[in-house]
Amino acid sequence: MSIEIGLKGREETVVTQQNTAAAVGSGLVPVFATPYMIALMEGAAANTVLPFLAEDEGTVGTHLDVSHSAATPIGMKVWAEATLVAVEGKKLTFEVVAYDEAGEIGRGTHERFIIKPEKFLAKVQAKLNK
Repeated sequence: MSIEIGLKGREETVVTQQNTAAAVGSGLVPVFATPYMIALMEGAAANTVLPFLAEDEGTVGTHLDVSHSAATPIGMKVWAEATLVAVEGKKLTFEVVAYDEAGEIGRGTHERFIIKPEKFLAKVQAKLNK
């Protein structure tokens, strides 16, 4: 199987006190926090390609350009959908859209790179030795 433009992925959750702007420190009100919306979008993108990666591969997020256009109250289901729109070698670009039960709450683009986790983590750990 290969990674092809048009692949789609999804991630969902329910808004709780723990994932509100007030709880995470990104705002003062008890509504779904932007950092959690972004995590949902990243999760959807990662889920999109996971079945198509080799056993020794993974992906990491490297760039996000998103807007959070509507607030969501505690108790409501939220989800993100990702569509792969470009593949340039190991660079993957996704269109991401987030929704709650009332409609769209955010959208944007997200880039991920295919990595070998063992090699990636070795490079990260080398920072400790500097």
